[in-house]
Amino acid sequence: MPFADDETIAAYREAWDAWQKQLQHLHRVFLEGEPIRPDQLKGLLGREARAKERWEAARRRLLGLEADLPGPGGADPDRNPFR
Repeated sequence: MPFADDETIAAYREAWDAWQKQLQHLHRVFLEGEPIRPDQLKGLLGREARAKERWEAARRRLLGLEADLPGPGGADPDRNPFR
């Protein structure tokens, strides 16, 4: 039995695939020496970072942790999480 609804699972998988695509390109550049112009590198790094942030947000939703995040709309940062 899945832990989450179909929409949450689909969003997680989509975010994971998008991040992996950007990460693979990053690895081709840094690990395999694929040539890239500086302006393209800046864009690649930004896309990878945004894709990872989207995946992390989807992961938190999948795990049911979204409501426990501190900050606006999240849990009280001063609340004792062990109570």
